[in-house]
Amino acid sequence: MTETQEKNSMQTRGSHVFLDYTGYQPQVNDDGEWMLNLLEEAVEKCEIRNVHAHVEQFDGSVSPPGYAAVVLLDESHVTAHCYSEKGWLALDCFTCGGTDPNHLADEIHSKLIQCMPELSLKQRHHVPRFLYEGE
Repeated sequence: MTETQEKNSMQTRGSHVFLDYTGYQPQVNDDGEWMLNLLEEAVEKCEIRNVHAHVEQFDGSVSPPGYAAVVLLDESHVTAHCYSEKGWLALDCFTCGGTDPNHLADEIHSKLIQCMPELSLKQRHHVPRFLYEGE
């Protein structure tokens, strides 16, 4: 059996959606907090349980200016990583329960485009996770 055939016969218990953007523009001075609020609102709207949320704003002294925001879910996580000076934003939505991470990604994407019409989605990938041989 080829690797592709083997993967096709596997079961999954979750999936991961990755999104990469250019043209990100900070909406406020501490834009990491702004993003964290956006992520938490999307999680709530999608009726996913938020178990912890945190953001780290980077001033450029060690890492490039930007932030890392994470919302831990009872089903996994949603994160945003940004290099503000370059306008780069990477999001990932990972769920390992019954929730479709595409719904969460769509909600976040919609809010971002409303706030930043110049934001450009460069790629979006959906990857099955927790592959296993099952019945």
